[in-house]
Amino acid sequence: MSRPVTLFTAQFSDMPLEQLCKLAKDCGYDGLELATFGNYLDIEKAAKDLKYCAALKKTLKKFGLKLWAISNHFAGQLVCDPNNDARSDCFAPAKYAGNAEAKREWGIRCMKAGARAARNLEVGVVTGFTGSPVWHLFYSFPPVGPEDIANGYRFFAEKFNPILDEYAKCEIKFALEVHPTEIAFDLHSARRALEAIGNRPEFGFNFDPSHLFWQGVNPVKFIRAFPDRIYHCHIKDASLNLDGENGILGSHLNFGDDRRGWDFKSPGHGQIDFEAIIRALNKIGYAGPLSVEWEDCGMNREYGARDACVFTRKLDFTPSEQKFDSVFK
Repeated sequence: MSRPVTLFTAQFSDMPLEQLCKLAKDCGYDGLELATFGNYLDIEKAAKDLKYCAALKKTLKKFGLKLWAISNHFAGQLVCDPNNDARSDCFAPAKYAGNAEAKREWGIRCMKAGARAARNLEVGVVTGFTGSPVWHLFYSFPPVGPEDIANGYRFFAEKFNPILDEYAKCEIKFALEVHPTEIAFDLHSARRALEAIGNRPEFGFNFDPSHLFWQGVNPVKFIRAFPDRIYHCHIKDASLNLDGENGILGSHLNFGDDRRGWDFKSPGHGQIDFEAIIRALNKIGYAGPLSVEWEDCGMNREYGARDACVFTRKLDFTPSEQKFDSVFK
């Protein structure tokens, strides 16, 4: 199965689009997962301006690239996040800084616009985040009651159902990147998120093994648990470095600090079993892009982009159409 290999533009969002397209083409990528933050895509303009969308696609086509997905992570984070500190101020226009509800309303507006933008760009999937009103309650002290968590999932449904109505209208899928700080961060929370919105078909997952691995969640089990909900796939690696002094919670140490208990690595340079993941994706018939999300504090990003493309192409293989021992019969 020859799946397209794409580059997620998030870590390259300071580059002009043409420079990035040239890099992606030179590295051997088939296309992009284009972030709506940075220099590349004005989501609200793309939602209403077909000429703008045509010009964007023309730029990619000039370099032999295709747009396979758009990312709306920052706007999505603001929808259900408490938004009650300065960390998320940079996700929205500066005029909304310090105003939790203004940031939320902007996020909702941009998430709805994402569906229309995807339709206009002829892209079937928007990847992103949801935020979570209950992530800060993940450790049950001070004591957390079941109703506290239930209210959080009700809040998620209240905010996201109108967004998903727009996705249904535009015939676009939203793929949540299952991730700490989101409404779904492992299998149990992913099931609960689906239940909260009535298992709507517009809502599925952007499978990213790196965020599962360091938690101790089996990425292959996630694929098997949600075979019809894997709408997009990130190729992103991670490694554990548990030395008896640290743990998986990061120790208040920045990424790239060797004292951390885990860190992200360029694909193929960590500890994730990607062959098992490809076999699981083959089993469920996933034919979408393998989108490289490159994050590695110890590696040059342009080297990493090229190296990751080579790794991913070598990794991807077609499933067998017959049992190996059938020739003996």
